Amino acid sequence: MSKAIRDDTWRIFRIMAEFVEGFQEMADVGRAITIFGSARTRPADPYYVMARSLGHRLGEEGYAIITGGGPGIMEAGNRGAKEANATSIGVNIQLPFEQSANPYITKLINFRYFFVRKVMFLKYAKGFVIFPGGYGTMDELFETLTLIQTRKIESMPIVLMGKKYYIGLIGWIKDTMLGEKMISPDDLDIFLLTDDVEECIAHLKEKTKTMGDKDRWIDEPA
Repeated sequence: MSKAIRDDTWRIFRIMAEFVEGFQEMADVGRAITIFGSARTRPADPYYVMARSLGHRLGEEGYAIITGGGPGIMEAGNRGAKEANATSIGVNIQLPFEQSANPYITKLINFRYFFVRKVMFLKYAKGFVIFPGGYGTMDELFETLTLIQTRKIESMPIVLMGKKYYIGLIGWIKDTMLGEKMISPDDLDIFLLTDDVEECIAHLKEKTKTMGDKDRWIDEPA
């Protein structure tokens, strides 16, 4: 057996172990909202203030908050949740730079693999709020949109927070993607764009009020 095959075999076991740990740690989360956004956002930034307020208000409404566990928007969401005495979860990723766990987390899980971490973001949430961010945030946004569009997970609310930040992207999606028939008109209904924390909360509450506790992932047929 070659070294490459041996390495890949052990890598599979590490991946399995991360999934098992994540499933065990997240199994009792209950109603939760995942907040995505940049690690580079500073506490004085209006989006940090908005994310902190949102985390606090969602915590008051009985939701747990899941974030990537790092600084910036993630810290703000966890901070607001902790200040509301709500469950504040950090699904952290091991990186050589930028990412260290913020101090406002009541449940911290560390991952080596991005794809395992993304499953935890999505599997245990009832809805998603995406603040301004970079490549990582866009990856998380479009992964979530794709899973809902292709019905690999049942429909769940997605809110984009930051009209000024996202308006150009939404315009491109409408004018180019939809204009060239790469998506369907109904695909534009998957998300809400707003700057209003209360509108965001009302949308999440309305869309999640009929959701039960069952797994909303649609498994492949046996």
